[in-house]
Amino acid sequence: MVLCPLAAAAVLLLFSTGVVGFPVGQEPHNSPGCGYKSCPATQPAMLNVHLVPHTHDDVGWLKTVDQYFYGERNYIQHAGVQYILDSVVEQLQQDPARRFIYVETAFFFRWWRQQSARMQQVVTQLVNEGRLEFVNGGWCMSDEATTHYSAVIDQMTLGLRFLNDTFGPCGRPRVAWHIDPFGHAREHASMFAQMGYDGLFFGRLDYQDKARRMKEKDMEMVWRASDSLAPPTADLFTGVLPNGYNPPQGFCWDQSCSDAPIQDDPSLEDYNVDAIVQKFLKAANDQAALYRTNHIIMTMGSDFQYENANLWYKNLDKLIRYVNALQSQGSKVNLLYSTPSCYLQELHRANLTWSVKTDDFFPYADDAHDFWTGYFTSRPALKAYERVSNSLLQVCNQLEVLGGPSSRRGPHGDGDSETLRRAVGVAQHHDAVSGTAKQHVADDYSKRLAVGSAHCQVLVSNSQSLCVSLSQVLVSNSLSKLSGSSVPRTYCEKLNVSVCPLTESSHEFSVTVYNPLSRPVTWPVRLPVNGTHYTVTRPGGSVVDSEVVPVSQATKDIRRDGGYAANELVFQATAPPMGFSTYSVSLVQNRPPPAPPLPGAPPVLENQYLRVTFDPDTGLLSGLTNLETKQTVQLKQNFYWYNASVGNTESIQPSGAYIFRPNSSTPVPVSLTAKTQALKNSVVQEVYQQFGPWVSQVVRLYEHSQELELEWTVGPVPVRDGFGKEVITRLDTNINSSGLFYTDSNGREVLERRRDFRPTWVLKQTEPIAGNYYPVNSRIYIKDQEQQLTVVTDRSQGGSSIQDGSLEIMLHRRLLVDDFRGVGEALSEPGEYGEGLVVRGRLLLALTPPSTAAETHRRLAESLVLQPLLSVQSGPLRPNTRLEFSGLQGALPPAVHLLTVSEWGEDSVLLRLEHQFQAQESAKLSQPVTVNLQKLFSTLTVVGVSEMSLAANQWKDEMTRMDWKGRTDEKPLQKERGDPSTWEVTLKPMEIRTFLLRIKR
Repeated sequence: MVLCPLAAAAVLLLFSTGVVGFPVGQEPHNSPGCGYKSCPATQPAMLNVHLVPHTHDDVGWLKTVDQYFYGERNYIQHAGVQYILDSVVEQLQQDPARRFIYVETAFFFRWWRQQSARMQQVVTQLVNEGRLEFVNGGWCMSDEATTHYSAVIDQMTLGLRFLNDTFGPCGRPRVAWHIDPFGHAREHASMFAQMGYDGLFFGRLDYQDKARRMKEKDMEMVWRASDSLAPPTADLFTGVLPNGYNPPQGFCWDQSCSDAPIQDDPSLEDYNVDAIVQKFLKAANDQAALYRTNHIIMTMGSDFQYENANLWYKNLDKLIRYVNALQSQGSKVNLLYSTPSCYLQELHRANLTWSVKTDDFFPYADDAHDFWTGYFTSRPALKAYERVSNSLLQVCNQLEVLGGPSSRRGPHGDGDSETLRRAVGVAQHHDAVSGTAKQHVADDYSKRLAVGSAHCQVLVSNSQSLCVSLSQVLVSNSLSKLSGSSVPRTYCEKLNVSVCPLTESSHEFSVTVYNPLSRPVTWPVRLPVNGTHYTVTRPGGSVVDSEVVPVSQATKDIRRDGGYAANELVFQATAPPMGFSTYSVSLVQNRPPPAPPLPGAPPVLENQYLRVTFDPDTGLLSGLTNLETKQTVQLKQNFYWYNASVGNTESIQPSGAYIFRPNSSTPVPVSLTAKTQALKNSVVQEVYQQFGPWVSQVVRLYEHSQELELEWTVGPVPVRDGFGKEVITRLDTNINSSGLFYTDSNGREVLERRRDFRPTWVLKQTEPIAGNYYPVNSRIYIKDQEQQLTVVTDRSQGGSSIQDGSLEIMLHRRLLVDDFRGVGEALSEPGEYGEGLVVRGRLLLALTPPSTAAETHRRLAESLVLQPLLSVQSGPLRPNTRLEFSGLQGALPPAVHLLTVSEWGEDSVLLRLEHQFQAQESAKLSQPVTVNLQKLFSTLTVVGVSEMSLAANQWKDEMTRMDWKGRTDEKPLQKERGDPSTWEVTLKPMEIRTFLLRIKR
C-alpha cells in the first residue's frame, strides 16, 4: 500500500489531540473561511437564484478514464478533464465572487499530482476561501443500483481521505451530489448520512414521480433511509434538481453549446441583453413556482464543460450584473454565484417542515415506455469481475495488516494494493459496473481490475509467460510470514473454467484457503487435475473426504485454449475466522478414472438438510424440501428470453444498455425440456441440464450444504434470427406471495416491492415487465405465512416477481441496436472468440420459515461477497510450516460482520464493525451486540481507539449535521445508552461503526 501523507508522529498525536492534517472541526489558520462560512450574502425579501458552475466528468463512459483526462480521441467526444481544471483555476483567480464545484476525486487526484508547488498553493487558497468547493468527494460518483455497499464505502473513503490529507477540513464536502445515476438507492442515502453529509442532490427520478412532486411543490424532502437506525442517524435532506444537471434552456455558454452569448454593446444589431434578461426572469420564476422557499438552485454546466471556462464566466458575470441591475427598478430577483452547500444552508435557515420519504427511487423511467432497468444486468461478466476484485481487495487489506511491513517488502518482492484499490474505486462509477459504457471502455475497466489484481510482468521463457501480481505479491509476502513458508504461490484465476496449470500437472501440492470473514467457513474447493484419485489431508493430519469428477462438457466448450484438465478434485475445506488453513494433496496411483455422469431421468438429490426433486419427463426441477423444518415447496425452474424491442428512431424505444423494453410480456422458453446427466458421490451430488446449445446448468448439492446451488452458463446468445435477447431464469412455486416480493438495497437492508405499485404516487403502469424490475444486488425472495424462498446472487442483476409465487432474475443481455441514451452502440459483447460473450454464474436457493430466513440469507450473501482466496504451492509441505492461523482471538458473534480491516498508518488500523441484521428481522439475532476491541485480534495489541464517521474523514464526537424537521407523528426519541467502556462497543441492528485503532504488533 502506498500510504497517504500521514507522519508517524501525527498518528501518535492523533489519539491525544485528534489531529490529522488540520484539527478536525477547525479551519486552517489565516483562512477567511470555507464551507458554510464562505457563503455569499443573500436578499431575504427577494428570490435568490443560486448559480452553481459545475462540470460532470464521467470516470469513463464513451472514452476511457485516461482518454477523458488527457483529451484523447475527441472524435468520439470532445472532453479533456485536465484542461477543465486548468481553465477553471485560472478563471477563479480573476474575480473573488466566482465559484466552482468539483466532484470526481479520481480525476482531481491525477491533476493535482501534475501541478507545481506554486499552483498547488493557489488551489489550496481557493479551497480555503470556499471558492473551489468539493462536493460528493468520492473517487467517483458511484452507481446506486449495481454497487455493493462495502465497495461504495471504500471508494468514498479513498476520495475523502485524499481531500482531507491535502486540504484539511476545507476539503471536506458537505453535500452529496449524485446528479447522473439512473435511479437512487435508499442505502446510499443512509451511507451518506452516516458519512456526515448534510444533504443530497440528484437529477434523475421517474417522470411520473417528478410530475407529482412539481405539482405539489414536493421537490425537496427528508429521506428517512433506514427502518432500523434511529432517526436522524440515516435521515438525509434530499433535493431534486429542476433541470437534471443542465442549465435552463437557452443559458448554456460552453464551447459545446449553441446558445447565444450575451451581446451587451447597444450599437450591435444583435444586442440581446433585454431579451436574455427577460427570458431568464421567466425561467427563474417558473422554477420558483415548483419549490417552497425564496431560494432556487440552477446548475450552470454539464458533461465535461468548462474546458474554456472564460466562455461560461464571462456570460455569467454579465447575467448577474444585468439581472441584479433591475432591482433598482423594483425587481425581486437576486442572482449570485453559489454552491450546493450554500443553497442547502439557506433551505435550513428557512426552518420549514418537509415531507418524509422512506422508500427508494427505483425503477427510474424518463417516459412511458422507457424504464432504465436493463442496466441492472448489462455486462454480467464485468459485474462479476468487479465483485471478485472487491473481495480480493478486502483480503489484501487484511493481510497487509496481519503481515505488517513485511507484506509490502518480502521474499516475493514488493507488494502493492493501491493499484487495486483505485481500480475497484473506478469500477463503482455509474457507467462502469452499471455496464453502460462503450465496449472499449468496458474492456478498459476490466483491464484496470486485472492490472490491480494481476499486475503482469511478462517474462518470456520457453514460450511461457509468468504473471507477477503486485496484490498477489502482497498476499504471498503476508502468508509467507504468517505460515513460515517462502515457497512461491500460484493463484488459480480461471477456476470457473477448470484451468490451473500447477494443479493439472502436479502429483503433490498444497492448497491454502484464506477466509476473510469473522466466522469459520466451510467452502467447496474444486481444482482441475488429471489424476483419478488423491489424498487430501487437513491441518492436523486427518484425511478429508474427497472425490474426483469429470470436467463437464460445457466447461470444455468454454475454455477451448489453455487448460487440459480432464477432471476436478472436489473436497470441503474449513478455514478459521480472518485466517487460513492449508491442505496437502497427493496423487494416488493406479486407480480407475471417475465414473462419468449417467444420462437419463434425474434422480432425487438429498443430504441431511435438503431434498431436491426433478420432473422425470422434462428434466426440470420440480420440488424443494427443507428436511429440518419439514417444509416442501413446488418448484419449477427454467430459462427464457424476452424478445427485445427494436426501433430505428427515438419514437420507437428499443432495449439497450440502459433500457429494458421487451416487445411482449410473455418470455420465450429456451427449451421446454432439459437433457440431463447425474453424478453422485460422498462429497457432491450434481444434475447436469442442457437446455440447448447456448444454455446449460448444474444443479448441485454438497454433502453438508443447507442451500441448493444452481451454476448457470449462458452464451453465446444467438442473434442471427434478428432478435435481441434478454435471458432470464424463472422459478415458479406454489408460495402465495400476494403481489409482494423483496429485494436488497446495495446488499444491506431489504425493501418490500409490490407489483404495479409505488409508495410515493399512484402509478400508471405502462410496461408490465420492465416497470416491475428492481436491482438485485445480493438477494431476492418471496414468502407467505409459512415459507420463504430466497435466491442469493453472486453479482448484481435485475429481478422481479411478475406473477404470484414466481421469481425471475435476468442473467444476460445481447441486443442489436442502441437505446438512444448516449452510449451510441448496441450492447452486443463479442466475448473471447468474437462469437458473443459466454457468462457463468451461481445462484443459491434457500427454503426456510420467514421468521428465521434472515439467519440463512445474511450468511449466504456475506459468503458470496467475501469469498475465500485460494493459493497453491507445488511439492510437499516444508517442515515447520504453520498450517492454520486466525487473525482473531475467536469468531465474532453471528450478528457481527468484520467489514473493514485496513492499514491506515504505520501503527494504526482502520476497523469497521457492522451489525448485519435489520430490526425485527430475527428474534435471535436482531439484538444489540457488544464487542471488546482489545480482545479482537490475535497478533495485534490495541492500545488506542477513536471513533470516526463512516467514511473515516471526521471524528465521530466532532461530527455535526444539520437537523431537519419532517412531517411525522413520531414520539420524541429516548436518549441512547453509550458503550459499556472505552474498549467495549455495542452495535445495534444495521449499525456500522468505524474506529481508528492504534496498535502494537
